[in-house]
Amino acid sequence: MLAGEILRQAAARFGDKPALIAGSERLSFSELDRQADACAAALAERGLTQGSRVAILAPNIAAFPVFYWGAARAGLVVVSVSTRATPADITYMLAKVRAELVVFASDFAPLAAAARPSLPRVQDWIAVGPATTGSENFQSLLRRGSGVSFARTLLPDDPLAITFTGGTTGFPKAVLASHRARHISALTVASDFGLEAERDVVIVTTPLFHVAGMFAWLQPALMMGCTCVLQAGWNAERFMALVEEHGVTAALLVPTQIADLLDCPGFSAARLRMLRHLNYAAAPMPPVLYERLRAALPDAELIENYGQSETGPLSVRRGHHPAEKLGTVGRLASNLEIKIFDPQGREAPAGTLGEVVVRGPNLLTAYDGDPEETARLYKTGDGWLWTGDLARLDEDGFLTLVDRSKDMIISGGENIYPTELENALHRHPAVAECAVFGIPDERWGEVPAACVVLRAGASVTPETLIEFVAGAVARFKRPRAIEIVEALPRTAVGKIQKNELRADYRRKHGAAP
Repeated sequence: MLAGEILRQAAARFGDKPALIAGSERLSFSELDRQADACAAALAERGLTQGSRVAILAPNIAAFPVFYWGAARAGLVVVSVSTRATPADITYMLAKVRAELVVFASDFAPLAAAARPSLPRVQDWIAVGPATTGSENFQSLLRRGSGVSFARTLLPDDPLAITFTGGTTGFPKAVLASHRARHISALTVASDFGLEAERDVVIVTTPLFHVAGMFAWLQPALMMGCTCVLQAGWNAERFMALVEEHGVTAALLVPTQIADLLDCPGFSAARLRMLRHLNYAAAPMPPVLYERLRAALPDAELIENYGQSETGPLSVRRGHHPAEKLGTVGRLASNLEIKIFDPQGREAPAGTLGEVVVRGPNLLTAYDGDPEETARLYKTGDGWLWTGDLARLDEDGFLTLVDRSKDMIISGGENIYPTELENALHRHPAVAECAVFGIPDERWGEVPAACVVLRAGASVTPETLIEFVAGAVARFKRPRAIEIVEALPRTAVGKIQKNELRADYRRKHGAAP
């Protein structure tokens, strides 16, 4: 199904029911549908042809989905830009994908202005909010397209959107996906997450410029007919207030947000009593944090989702799944073909460690402008995408992630998985957050090191933490160096940027101790 038809069908079914609540702004399904039509007509009137790339730089505001569905109906490719990007980042990303128009929230006008001189291809700058020099107002754009008859013939495999990877291993890559691929992701969420139009009010806290916010949460929720509350910028206290005010029943958070919520001085389980689904995704959930969450919100179903920007959701673990599957990331998602391959490209037996591979129409079309990187994804040339994630698949179809293959440390010929050491560190009462990564060693090739963020008021030495981990894992796996830091570098969706930690260590030390 085309993205524009997802909204059109929802509007036909749910009409005047609230679709979006964003601050003081409310849009019904019918109003969102009409505004998307107006946006499509106005964009086409500007001379943008089918397949042209149009970008948006904005937080979770109502204009974001209006622009997304309008551009989709016009046959344009929506490019989502992180609100945490620097002018240099914006220039790099928009030049890479050949963007011709940019919509930006007025709060980000300085960012847009700084990037503008380096983007001569971008002819139109549209401000959501007060217009700035050289820009048009987004509401004016919608008024010009209102009531204008407009139609373009599109196909499900036409390009729909570009999102950027988090850049945890280097420069972000531009993930180009079709209408069909993102529709399958929406169908997977709708069938496996248990959302219901009659029962659920959904809150969207993860950024809409990320796959998790738009394609794994907002689009499927609106497709199902759920009212969606948009939170522009993460704040734990504000989250509780929105849940309480609007009777929110379903949320998708990343583990960092969950930790913030539980550590919030004003945390109150009573204020979150309406939550019946609390989904988490996008980064590993430390077992200690999971137990804290389950104790704090015993009546909410905790749902784990594993997926990638390139593939959409791949597995889901629901609250009703057997207790012995708690350490997994769930059962393989519906609508998808997933296997575990050994390094030679052969299917691995059940329970054997290998790489997660995926095949089907849910996959990205390409890394835009990066044919070599795209070819690396499909390295066996037979349609299977190699995700880079190491896992075991049991006979019941449940997946246990071990680590990213790029993060695995090979020390003296032995494989060391950072996740195992991170879980051990998390069990120390002084540790709030941590990240383990490999550093060079003349004798062993690589050895583990870690950066650790302590809990407020806690005090512990690196030596004590090293010995603590050594008591929980095989001694050769223990970190050889631990640095206490104020914070860990993260992407906008909460993933730790281990590439930055490795680079920072090398800048400081040059080699392993």
